[in-house]
Amino acid sequence: MVTLARTALLCCLLLSAILAVVVFLSSEWLPQGGVGDCGPAHFPCLAYSKTPQPPLVEPDEALPTIKECPGQLFQASHLLRFLASSVSVADDVLLEPYLRSWDQLIIFMESLGPVVSFFSQKVNEKMDLIRQLAHTHGLKGGAYRSVSSMVEAELQAGLVNFSRRTDSGCRTLLRLHRSLLWLTMTLDGLTHVPDQHGHLKTPGELGRDAYQVALAPHHSWMLRQAAELVFLALPDREYFLKLVCAQNQREAEPVLRVIIRALQKVHTATQRILEQHAMLDLP
Repeated sequence: MVTLARTALLCCLLLSAILAVVVFLSSEWLPQGGVGDCGPAHFPCLAYSKTPQPPLVEPDEALPTIKECPGQLFQASHLLRFLASSVSVADDVLLEPYLRSWDQLIIFMESLGPVVSFFSQKVNEKMDLIRQLAHTHGLKGGAYRSVSSMVEAELQAGLVNFSRRTDSGCRTLLRLHRSLLWLTMTLDGLTHVPDQHGHLKTPGELGRDAYQVALAPHHSWMLRQAAELVFLALPDREYFLKLVCAQNQREAEPVLRVIIRALQKVHTATQRILEQHAMLDLP
């Protein structure tokens, strides 16, 4: 009887955890919504390929040499090229290389396990929405060429609502922007030295700390509780280091710092544009 009771209790706990994940991943972590019939299941209708491509605009500064890591999908060098290209114009962020940077970050997240890869699906939905808007209205020379041009065009068209939710590119970009901060802060934590007791925080602890700053203020109590399951599911530090082709902390730190600086540069440029138009709190 005791064994049956324990089994029933474990089943209930497991079902509760699964339910929490479902609620979390179908929630406002990155809110639902799309344009037309284009989404993850209909990606061929969009005008972009997720296969890494050379950047559309050559960056002004030469990128540091980051070696290719054989045998894995995520390559830090690809991410860096797209990040540099997205901020290769003054005081703006080009949307196509920005979204391709997110393609690389999704590959990175999907390498961290099934729970995190479910989260990456929500990011994909947001990217698909912006890409469909760009496909409809024009990317390279149109309204969705850059963050600034998108903001100005959507404001003029009345697509942005400051009191209720709309599926505008600006609102969607804000969700990606917050998630970029979460990723940046989590990676930055991996470069920190041990505390006075010689303790290094786990990726789960770092992800939780970053979440409290970047995303938790915008989430309900239920979502904040469900988020804990994502942090518990993150792999250990060594796994993260291998994703940047490093065997130990000493090898990883220079690569991580280059990635973090590139992410911060994109985040700062996007933050400035959104702040100028009072868009940091779009519902």
